[in-house]
Amino acid sequence: MNHHNVYVVLLDDAVAKKVKVMAANPKRDPKKPCVYVGITGLTPEERFKKHKEGYKSSKYVRDYGIKLLPKLYETYNPMSYDDAVLTEELLADKLRAEGYTVLGGH
Repeated sequence: MNHHNVYVVLLDDAVAKKVKVMAANPKRDPKKPCVYVGITGLTPEERFKKHKEGYKSSKYVRDYGIKLLPKLYETYNPMSYDDAVLTEELLADKLRAEGYTVLGGH
């Protein structure tokens, strides 16, 4: 069933000051935004809303999430769960290589 989606959330730049975030993104370009990359069986919009409500939420998205960035993910969706897991990791790696500060993307 192809009902899984990858999504990317724009995070407030304040998250980049966290030691754990800096350690995970040693080559970050401060001119590029901080983002969270995830997967969901919901629509990205529904999942973002749940993050902000604190339901099965990443603390980074709950506390620092601003909005979805569909231009970074919409061409991939929808897909199978297995493809979503792989795409999440590849997309996170791609964005990190481009200088984004990336969280998630397990």
